[in-house]
Amino acid sequence: MKGVWRAAISVRPVRQPVSRTRFPGSQPVSFAAKDLDKLEAQDYWVAEKSDGVRVLLLVCTDIMTSDQMVYLIDRHNTYRELTGLYFPHHEDPRKPLRSSIVDGELVIDVDPRTQQETLRYLAFDCLVVDDQCVMSRPLDKRYGRLTAWMYKPYQKMMHDHPHMARQQPFEFKVKDVKFSYRVEDVFNIDIPALQHGNDGLIYTCVNTPYAPGTDQNILKWKPPSENSIDFKLMLRFAPTPGKPNVPDLQTKPVFELHVWCGDDRGVPRYEFYDVMYVEDDEWERMKASNEQLDDRIVEVHWDPAGEHWRMMRFRGDKPNGNHKSVVDNIIKSIADGVEKDTLLARSLSIRNNWKARLGQPAGPPPVPQKVQALAPKTQQHAQPPRPPEPPRVEARYGRLAPSPWSKVTGPSMVAGMYR
Repeated sequence: MKGVWRAAISVRPVRQPVSRTRFPGSQPVSFAAKDLDKLEAQDYWVAEKSDGVRVLLLVCTDIMTSDQMVYLIDRHNTYRELTGLYFPHHEDPRKPLRSSIVDGELVIDVDPRTQQETLRYLAFDCLVVDDQCVMSRPLDKRYGRLTAWMYKPYQKMMHDHPHMARQQPFEFKVKDVKFSYRVEDVFNIDIPALQHGNDGLIYTCVNTPYAPGTDQNILKWKPPSENSIDFKLMLRFAPTPGKPNVPDLQTKPVFELHVWCGDDRGVPRYEFYDVMYVEDDEWERMKASNEQLDDRIVEVHWDPAGEHWRMMRFRGDKPNGNHKSVVDNIIKSIADGVEKDTLLARSLSIRNNWKARLGQPAGPPPVPQKVQALAPKTQQHAQPPRPPEPPRVEARYGRLAPSPWSKVTGPSMVAGMYR
């Protein structure tokens, strides 16, 4: 993924102030059972969570010369200058859009018929548009400003001048979102239509401002069995027989997982957290890959059957693993997660509460969009009797089995060391 989009983007180093080196984008928290009450109490939008590269798009415009420069800012807070991308002004397309900051994700869409790959930028929020900071405004206003002032003028320019598409580093689009009670449409319509990978759902509160860093009002949902954590992988080899100071690199090491505890005077500080289980044949494939394995960020998931952590992939797009506080929240979501059927069962209650806040009648459960489009008009406008409130459905899982190694339920001390 990264090799493809970097090939289309020239790198221009930008000096960063020492105290401002962290990625300025907002970060979600993992969805837990208690967050179902949040969806009932407040208005949320939901969208599929794309499996891509998270980046901010920065537009810098010199109003004196009308020169416009566009950059991508990744999680490493590295700036990459784009060539061929231009955003016209929403009032006068002959002028450039003034300075803006947009939040989004780069994905590679693969056409299922031709297998052709297309790099796309999916914008889902904005911080600044046309020199106006909109971070303090609610999500619906930010999304509306992003669409009306940035996307539509760009879309019209591409329609009126199709030859410009050849010089674009990627396609620029605004991500589709739905009301939280329409989550069934996301599962049944949006996700099956994707041409890129999916990593669950993202719920974003409509009424709260944009908050850099961890935002408790942005919820990342995955089935409990698919929740993952990013650690730093550290390999520990046994000594070579007869040479106690020389590691035996041919034997399978202990795969230690270290958790990020923040920075100490600018240097990342890690602590041992747990170990990762690796099959013998997996270790052989790792060695054959000739990749660096040690001291890398690795994404793992909890395998309840084997009661251990299993590797999913390396995360070269992240400078550090998940912070210790984030890991604690993910552990809770694994133990107290919400399955898909539980999420769907609460949709009617979420919708009724949403309508009640607007002073509207609760009405019937939402009809999926495709079904609604095919329904007769008389059926669409009919008013069926109001159904009774469904009972609350609890998650169908028990407590995780005890494990001597798992941070979820294991002992607080192992071999005389606190975990």
